[in-house]
Amino acid sequence: MTQLNDLFFSRLQYYATSPYSCNYLPGRQARSQIASPNYLINTPVYSELVKHGFRRSGAFTYRPHCTGCQACVPVRIPVEQFAPNRAQRRAWQHHATLTAELMPLQYCQEHYDLYLAYQQARHTGGGMDHDNVDQYRHFLLESMVQSQLAEFREDGALRMVSIIDRIEDGLSSVYTFYDTGTPGVSYGTYGILWQIALCRQLGLPYLYLGYWIEQSRKMAYKANFRPIEGLVDGRWSRLPHSPAPA
Repeated sequence: MTQLNDLFFSRLQYYATSPYSCNYLPGRQARSQIASPNYLINTPVYSELVKHGFRRSGAFTYRPHCTGCQACVPVRIPVEQFAPNRAQRRAWQHHATLTAELMPLQYCQEHYDLYLAYQQARHTGGGMDHDNVDQYRHFLLESMVQSQLAEFREDGALRMVSIIDRIEDGLSSVYTFYDTGTPGVSYGTYGILWQIALCRQLGLPYLYLGYWIEQSRKMAYKANFRPIEGLVDGRWSRLPHSPAPA
């Protein structure tokens, strides 16, 4: 790991997990590097860890640490330079009737029901489609940093929920789940556009989107938001692999 001089970072420890089946590239083994202990990772510390490619799942802060594979690329959108393509502009206009509310991380049965329906529709057999309430809480409602939940409704009906971390130089998009039962909707695209708009409103330069994996259909969509920067060989630079604007 890049040498970090801050006292907090000198007190952190890093360990690698045992290999496990990769969730994104079939037939591959993955490993993660975990930063610990959790109680030392507050918002300023986590902000620096994100800049170095880390991300969190609940209270665990990690980054890919796979032998012989660098397919997972941390990515972020420089929001002032972002320009939506035609499909993204259509999604923004199509979902203009959505109303969003930011609230603290808290359990809501309606959110949990939408989460399970989303997992069953999009990730059947992945394990998360049968998450119980405790697993849901650990995954999305536990945080050691400054986090909020964004709830999106249309005529009172819940359509989408996003978990967002506020860090020192931007927002980090943790997880989004939404109603998959209506054909022709683009809630996922709209959610990212809304977070870009929120970054601009708050005067924050970046929206961090986690990892981009070019070979994975589940993760490749992130390159549709242009320009996008990736952390490659320890440096943030614009990715050359972004598709042409639609």
